[in-house]
Amino acid sequence: MLPKTLTDRIDEAGRLYLFLDYDGTLADFAPTPDIVEPDPEVETIIRELANNPRIRAAIISGRRLDQIVRLVPVEGTLRAGTYGIEILTEQGESINRVDFDEIRPVLESLKPAWASLIEEHGGFFLEDKDWSLALHARWADELIADAVLDIARRLAAEIAPRSLFRILGGHRFLEVGPTLAHKGRTIEYLIENDPEPGSLPLYIGDDDKDEEAFKAIKARGGIAVVVAKELRDTAADQRLGSPQETRRWLRQLSEYLK
Repeated sequence: MLPKTLTDRIDEAGRLYLFLDYDGTLADFAPTPDIVEPDPEVETIIRELANNPRIRAAIISGRRLDQIVRLVPVEGTLRAGTYGIEILTEQGESINRVDFDEIRPVLESLKPAWASLIEEHGGFFLEDKDWSLALHARWADELIADAVLDIARRLAAEIAPRSLFRILGGHRFLEVGPTLAHKGRTIEYLIENDPEPGSLPLYIGDDDKDEEAFKAIKARGGIAVVVAKELRDTAADQRLGSPQETRRWLRQLSEYLK
C-alpha cells in the first residue's frame, strides 16, 4: 500500500515529477555492465507512468545514455545517462552538459594506466562510458580488489584534474567522470531549467550516487525512496526492499493517479 503521508502530499500537489534510477532500482543488476537486456515489465510500467497526465517521468542512470534508451525505449520520458551528463529530453532533444573534447583526452590518458593495473588479475572489468571510466572489481578476490582500487584511485587523482573531474566510489567500484556527473546536480539542473510548477518531486534509487539526489530532492521539499534489502543510513523517507517491490509500488502509484 502507498503510505497515506505520500498520497496526501500527491493530492495536495496534483502532479508528480518522478525521477527513477535503473539498475538496482527498477531492475536487478546485470552480470556485467556491458550487458543490456531490456525488461518488458519495466518498459510497460514506465510507459504507463509516462502516459499518465499527472506524472512526469525521468530516468537518471550511471549507464551510458545509449544503453538507457535501449533499456527504456519509451518516448515522452526524459532519459539521462552518465549521472546526467548526457540527456535525451521528452521531446527528443539531445543535451550534453560537458564539452566532450575537453574531457576525453584525460580519460584516454587514464585508461591504459588502469588497463595495465588489472591485466594480470582476474575478476575486474574496465568500462569505458565515453564520458567516464569505471573500474568494477566485485568478481575479484577481496584483498586484491582493495589493493588495486587503492592504486587506481591514486592514479586517477594524479591524471584527472580536480577542476574537471570527480572520483566516485562504491562497493568494489571506482569511477572517474566530470564534476557534473552528479545526480544531485542533475536534479537541480532539470528542475531549474525545465521546472514543473506545483509538482511534487519524488526520487527512487538504491546507492550512494542516489543519496546525492535524495538530498537535492528533499532540499526542494520532495520525497526520497531508497531501494535496499536491509535498513541502512539514508536520507530517504521510505524504503523498498528490491526492484521487484519497486515495480509493484510503481504500479500502485500509477493506479492511484489515474
